[in-house]
Amino acid sequence: MKITKFYIRKYAALLVGAGMCMATSCSEISFGNEFLGDAPESSGSTLGTMFSSKINAEEVMTRAYQGLPYGLPCTADNRLGGNILEMLTDLGQSYRNNGSDAPFQQYYGGAVNANTISGNAPYLFGGETDWATIKYAWIYIENVDRVPDMTASEKKSKIAEAKMLIALSYFNMMRYIGGVIWLDHSVAVNETMEFPRITFAETVERINALIDEAIPDLPWRWDDNNDGRMSMAGAMALKFKLLQWAASPTFNADTPWHPQADEYTCYGNYDRQRWTAAANAGKAFFDEVNRRGGIALIKAAGNTHDEYRKAYRRAYYNRGGTEILISLRKGYGADICSEYYNSRLYSGPTLNYVDMFPWKDGTDFPADFDWEHPDRAPFFENEGGTLVPTRDPRLYENVACPGDIYFNGLPAPVYIPNDSYRKGETTGFLTMKFILQTAADRSVPVQWPHTRLAEIMLGYAEVLNEVNNGPTAEAYRMVNEVRARVGLSPLPDGMDHDAFFEAVLRERALELGFEEVRWFDLVRNNRRQDFVKPLYGLVTTGDNANHPTKFTFEKFSLPERIWAKNWDAKWYLMPIPQSEINKKYGMTQNPGW
Repeated sequence: MKITKFYIRKYAALLVGAGMCMATSCSEISFGNEFLGDAPESSGSTLGTMFSSKINAEEVMTRAYQGLPYGLPCTADNRLGGNILEMLTDLGQSYRNNGSDAPFQQYYGGAVNANTISGNAPYLFGGETDWATIKYAWIYIENVDRVPDMTASEKKSKIAEAKMLIALSYFNMMRYIGGVIWLDHSVAVNETMEFPRITFAETVERINALIDEAIPDLPWRWDDNNDGRMSMAGAMALKFKLLQWAASPTFNADTPWHPQADEYTCYGNYDRQRWTAAANAGKAFFDEVNRRGGIALIKAAGNTHDEYRKAYRRAYYNRGGTEILISLRKGYGADICSEYYNSRLYSGPTLNYVDMFPWKDGTDFPADFDWEHPDRAPFFENEGGTLVPTRDPRLYENVACPGDIYFNGLPAPVYIPNDSYRKGETTGFLTMKFILQTAADRSVPVQWPHTRLAEIMLGYAEVLNEVNNGPTAEAYRMVNEVRARVGLSPLPDGMDHDAFFEAVLRERALELGFEEVRWFDLVRNNRRQDFVKPLYGLVTTGDNANHPTKFTFEKFSLPERIWAKNWDAKWYLMPIPQSEINKKYGMTQNPGW
């Protein structure tokens, strides 16, 4: 069955995952609403019916897939009030100030607390669809042996697939809250609701164990008819990401990341072996890639700017291909993200982010670039009336820059005197990634690229740098191959540990911008300096409202966030709603909240 359109057919009424369980035993706790609501045994249809055939059982698996996280606002998941996670980082700034818009309303001014956190936050413990995924995956695991028209081998593979759905859901949960409430079976409606929170260390161990159990029984990659399902390659990549997270400085340190940090939110000590474990997981993944093949960076057809840019787009936007390792779906066509497109003018990348991108030959963009008196065209050179890009092709795929076209094929409205320029409510840039330039660009089936090869390559380079206290030849190779895909020169030789780490962190921002990587990179690396630093925008003035070819620039300060002068590391993890803690089923509060 293709995981391209999520739909429920014969047993739609049975598998409504968001339904409320009316029994007192489960309605008293929020996370139980998703985990217990409308389970097969309480909906009028029996488990025997649901698992009477392969096709019926597949409906349960499909329902489990539906609850996986999705990084863009869409018709099925509108967390952050129609915004994206990067708007809480140094990469972006939102001006959307509707009551539901989390960045502006809840975070920039520091309004979020345990009593007010809502479903518009990046993660609401107890209110996310991951509980539905966990529920239906366990129902599948516990009942697939009933299915008469499946071989033993097929059942093993399907159980492994379901275990990966649970592991992925808990990995997402752990990155937002730390130690979790661990459910290892499909909880019955009359079950006693006592689920104590497990420690950070136990959470990592249990997710890792699920992944290890799943890996041997999964196919290396799926064919096009099943693209989007959990695979061995995706499982091995997730294992690496899990262990990289666990080894990172925020959680793997002798000094607590917050005065109230406890066993639920970090290890409480530093252990070099955690980095070694991550390195081993990375090596195992790349050894398997080399042995089995079928996974590689998508390369450009030529060496022009457009060819580099299109190759990069195929790597993150298009389903299938050779680079996507975990692909998540909420629908088929781009219309599922229509609200995100419609709100495209109300937020944008910062100049801080734009300045990270090198020149098109790979040399660094100057940190002291004089925007008021530039000695070189920062975005496009005017060659006989034609604008020729001057920077890393990924800049233009992530950011709508002055001189480029945007969304509907018209000039990006990021300059004065364009009629759509939002004076006083813009960074001077717009987000290009996923929004793109024309409807034709968005005509392919959509996905969320949860994990792709470039992320694992850059992450492995980071881990090798830690394990060896400096970059190895393999670490350099990983980064340089990612850069070469868009025509950039290699990193300079001779970097020490710190310089290489900063280069990799920046490269991850450039390559994986607006793919929900930056927030987690800042959190796991305890990057207070990137949360409190001043953020900037750019006022651009063009020589023509509709077809400008010359521009002047003025740098300006963006509105200051509460973090700049009142930093508290508590922001690394989401607050647990106090209402959940008051129910006394076992959840505890996170540090500082």
